[in-house]
Amino acid sequence: MLGICGGFQMLGEWVDDPDGLEGKHEKVAGLGLLPLTTRMVAGKQLRNVIGSTVAEGATVTGYEIHNGVSEGAALSSPLFNIEGRPEGAISEDGQIFGTYLHGLFDHPDACHALLKQLGLADGEQSDYQAHRERELDRLADMLEAHVDIEAVIALIGVGVSPSR
Repeated sequence: MLGICGGFQMLGEWVDDPDGLEGKHEKVAGLGLLPLTTRMVAGKQLRNVIGSTVAEGATVTGYEIHNGVSEGAALSSPLFNIEGRPEGAISEDGQIFGTYLHGLFDHPDACHALLKQLGLADGEQSDYQAHRERELDRLADMLEAHVDIEAVIALIGVGVSPSR
């Protein structure tokens, strides 16, 4: 199981939002799958990061965007080393992973290393960015072939007249 951001927080014992930053002021029980707790604090973390997986040393890139600060024993077994600091957690049995890192599967080396760590040792290496570009090109080709783009632009009032 992999929990990302809020999913990571929910894997812990509880999430406390004493100031009501994410809604109602309350302390909510988590799933209790990782020995950690999270407290919501003002000042949302928002940053692009680069690092490596702890198990394989594979490059990982992504971004963090969260209010919570997590603490507990689970953090002593991190999933990543991000810019010189440990990040995320792996359960003692290696079945539960948690991280604040979004986009962790975007880098092909990290994707392969994480899938291997999860037990897919012979998995095909995937390059998400290359796949994304191919799909965007395919979408653009379909739009060009089947949609009168000039007519659409005229309908939204950008000032281009349709050619008919």
